[in-house]
Amino acid sequence: MSKKLLTLISVLLIAMFVLSACKPAETPAEPAAPAEPAAPAEPAEPAEPSAEAVTITVWNQWDGAYLTAIEQAFRDYEAEHPNVKIDLSKPEDVKNALTVAIPAGEGPDIIGWANDAIGEQALNGNIVAISDLGVDSAFLEANYEPAAVAGVQWSGMIWGLPESQEGIALIYNKAVVTEEYLPTDPMDFEDLYEKAKKFQEDTGNVLVCNQAFGGSDAYHMSPIYFGFGLPSYVDEEGNAFLNSPEAIAAGEWLKKFATVSYAENSYDICNAALAEGKVGMWWTGPWAVAGVEASGIDYGILPMGSPFVGIKVLMMSKNAVDRGNAEIALDIMKYFTSAEVQKKIALVNKTIPAATGALNDPEVSSLAAVVGFGAALNLGVPMSPSPFSSAQWGPVGDASAAIWTGAQEPAKAMEDAQAAIEEAVAGMQ
Repeated sequence: MSKKLLTLISVLLIAMFVLSACKPAETPAEPAAPAEPAAPAEPAEPAEPSAEAVTITVWNQWDGAYLTAIEQAFRDYEAEHPNVKIDLSKPEDVKNALTVAIPAGEGPDIIGWANDAIGEQALNGNIVAISDLGVDSAFLEANYEPAAVAGVQWSGMIWGLPESQEGIALIYNKAVVTEEYLPTDPMDFEDLYEKAKKFQEDTGNVLVCNQAFGGSDAYHMSPIYFGFGLPSYVDEEGNAFLNSPEAIAAGEWLKKFATVSYAENSYDICNAALAEGKVGMWWTGPWAVAGVEASGIDYGILPMGSPFVGIKVLMMSKNAVDRGNAEIALDIMKYFTSAEVQKKIALVNKTIPAATGALNDPEVSSLAAVVGFGAALNLGVPMSPSPFSSAQWGPVGDASAAIWTGAQEPAKAMEDAQAAIEEAVAGMQ
């Protein structure tokens, strides 16, 4: 090959490399220009933010006719927030269920419960302080009643938002109970016994039904024990009061009253007996009113004794934070406990709202149930959010059941309950 030819080939090769280096990196063969102008690949809908679908699970204690208005409130929230689905569940034993579910990440985002659960659930790490999420005392005081504000605070932090206030009173059937059988002094238990005895002699029926009678239920027993002078079952320092003369006197009354009531009482038994006219009064709370009204009963409400004043609250679980659901969960909690929503629920369920705006609303404050139960709450003992509260339920309930059935004498039952509470409190300290 001649030198001139080699030189020519070299020049051509160099030119090819230069041209290749100047060529832009890999471009589409066709520049995707649409045949018609103005059709740039459809833009995303600007109105709705592309929020991911999320399910918020709420474990609660609501049931019966009482649940209907509550479900509707949550459905209304879903309608306003199409990306949010709210799942309502009622575990049989919420305390034990939480113990297993929360550590496994399988539990709820929100817990609807009574405020006495706050301390124990906070210590167990199952709930989080919403004061860490921007809820402060100024917000509480501007929106809720003083007792409700106090009921959601423990150890300097805020652990929930209050839904309603509740305690138990006597709901009586006006067609069955005439004035002579109505108690006139809410602290005169001997009078109630005598009237129950006379009612049974006159009609052959029972005057008072209470689901705690014969069962292990310290909550529904509270008007009796506190009415006899107990300051509480156990205080915030862990001191118990079951071995006191007042507790034993309450037990003696309970033993006597068992002779003029049903051997077995339950929510369903009391509800049906009141509707059928077989019992004159049901010692229960606001949650029962919707069912009573559905039965068509003309009813009245009277305070009796000194009931526990509980605050129904929504608490945020640790799961909500771990799942990234805290912001949505808190929004649902604020929505559900708002004056607007609680007014709607109160007008249906006859509950006593914790939201000041709802409680003071003329429609709500004029309800007979709100007036009646309000009078009972004014005589009541506030339920503490202290973790020691969890020590009271089993011992007091078991002692009361033993007295009612005759398995134990009042003094012995109270002695055993005192020892059981002290042992449980010692285990927490």
